[in-house]
Amino acid sequence: MADKAAPDSTRRSERSRRAIFDAALALVGEVGYDKLTIEGIASRAGVGKQTIYRWWPSKAAVLLDAFTAGVDDYSAQGLPDTGDLAADLKAVLHATVDEFNDPAFQAPYRALAAAGANDEQLSRTFVARLMEPGTRVYTDRLRAAQEAGEIADGVDLRIATEMMLSPFSQRWLMRTGELTYDFVDTLVDQALCGLRPRG
Repeated sequence: MADKAAPDSTRRSERSRRAIFDAALALVGEVGYDKLTIEGIASRAGVGKQTIYRWWPSKAAVLLDAFTAGVDDYSAQGLPDTGDLAADLKAVLHATVDEFNDPAFQAPYRALAAAGANDEQLSRTFVARLMEPGTRVYTDRLRAAQEAGEIADGVDLRIATEMMLSPFSQRWLMRTGELTYDFVDTLVDQALCGLRPRG
């Protein structure tokens, strides 16, 4: 009789990892970051606590990996380039408004931002894994616009990107106002007024 194939440990590990990510993201929305525990994540995911500790040193590390799991796909896609910079930026920021207003997105992002305020290493990792790739795709789109003559020569494209993204983040994180399509449309229009070539 032929031997049965050995279980695929890679597939099993990936299933467990996905279950852990799903559990962490769901639980942080239900109980908040302070009450989130490795034990709770393990129980929800149906894995042993030691399975989690074998891969991650803390609940913050689990949550960070869970939240940033799709970042590489986003970075690879980049921003659309239809030839209309304002329209492209507005379209992407409209989608970002929807995302940031989604409770399922808000809970882990706010939890990581709050935890990072008191944990420099977590904050630096969060920036490197999530914020930098996002900033880079905007900067790349502005560079293409600059090469097409839509952005003035000599503009610091990194600062130009931050001119658009920082007010968005500040409004959302500090709840200084509603995140709306009208807000981001105005933000893009005013930022581009200062970036376009003169004359």
